[in-house]
Amino acid sequence: MSEHEMDTIVGRATEQVALLEEALEGLRSIKARASSESDHVTAEVDGNGTLTGLWMNDSIAGLDPVALATLITGTTQEAASLAAEQRSQVMTTLHDEFGKV
Repeated sequence: MSEHEMDTIVGRATEQVALLEEALEGLRSIKARASSESDHVTAEVDGNGTLTGLWMNDSIAGLDPVALATLITGTTQEAASLAAEQRSQVMTTLHDEFGKV
């Protein structure tokens, strides 16, 4: 194998590592928030869909516990869906760029 061929291989591998690191950083930085229609509840999740924040305003005091639970669950699921969209965008970019290298 010539020196030029070896340099080409190393250069390509370096570019691929940089793309992977960029994707990992993108995945780590994902945060998505959603609020209920009534703004009673706001939920925040990370790129894995893990709940990282939950805020409820004082108006929840008058809600039925089952209705509140449904509101929290639905709002959290919406935030997780938004995070999944962001995750998909990061992975699509990685796939597209990786194919060019």
